[in-house]
Amino acid sequence: MEANARWVALTAVAPVAWGTNYYVTHEFLPTDRPLYGAALRALPAGLVLLALARRRPRGVWWWRSAVLGLLNVSVFFVLVYAASQLLPTSVASTVMAVSPLTMMLIAWPLVAERPGAAPLTGAAVGLAGVCLMLFTGAGGVSVPGMLASGGAMLVSAFGHILTKRWNAGGAVLASTAWQLTAGALFLLPVAAAVEGPPPTLSASALLAFAYVSVVATALAFTVWFAGLRRLPAGTVGLIGLL
Repeated sequence: MEANARWVALTAVAPVAWGTNYYVTHEFLPTDRPLYGAALRALPAGLVLLALARRRPRGVWWWRSAVLGLLNVSVFFVLVYAASQLLPTSVASTVMAVSPLTMMLIAWPLVAERPGAAPLTGAAVGLAGVCLMLFTGAGGVSVPGMLASGGAMLVSAFGHILTKRWNAGGAVLASTAWQLTAGALFLLPVAAAVEGPPPTLSASALLAFAYVSVVATALAFTVWFAGLRRLPAGTVGLIGLL
């Protein structure tokens, strides 16, 4: 029980960091470069973790890293970046409150974790909050922003449970490094083709990217995946409501 409490506390670092990511992205990062924004968030984080892990993928982890990088990084980061720019911070983060329920439903067939009554109740509270926000006409809500936020929630829920399934007993630091790096490498050529040359960044934007990459990505994803390895998906999903 005490060990689980420690893992709950450690895993809670991730949603707190992700919550600040919405604000930092909305306030300090370029508004019209979601592909570069996602790539510049992922690549430094992946390289830092690679330097710490000092391991390369082997065997099936080459293609697994590519799949997880595409889901958890390439697609997810672009959608989160877009949602952060299109929606108020409170709205963008509130939509993600549906994630626990989605994670529980996906974890049931993929990792044989049947959701209990308490996690389902907590997830239902999160869903009720999203419905309340939508049906009371929260100001500043845009349809593209809601679609981006909802898409990010679905992609991340599936990608995170897939990570839990594939990384049982594996090295969390190394697998996190691989998927962050792979996701960034997918994004860079697409960003160059679609958005042209990289954006010129001010000093504040550089500091913002450093925070987003090191704290809200490298640190947050490492502790999140470590928690997913040791705790039930329903528990981790509810921690994400913080």
